[in-house]
Amino acid sequence: MGQIIKEGNAFYEIDDECFQRLNKRKKEEERKKNMVKGQSEEKNRQRRRGK
Repeated sequence: MGQIIKEGNAFYEIDDECFQRLNKRKKEEERKKNMVKGQSEEKNRQRRRGK
């Protein structure tokens, strides 16, 4: 049983193993993005306090 995913205007059917790897990668990228965002927010907060 495959999973159907939508990428842009195209639909792809991939097997469950691929789907799990894809989700894992997306979650890791999202987590990294959030970490970077958190760090820059913290730096801005410190900058504001310093003034």
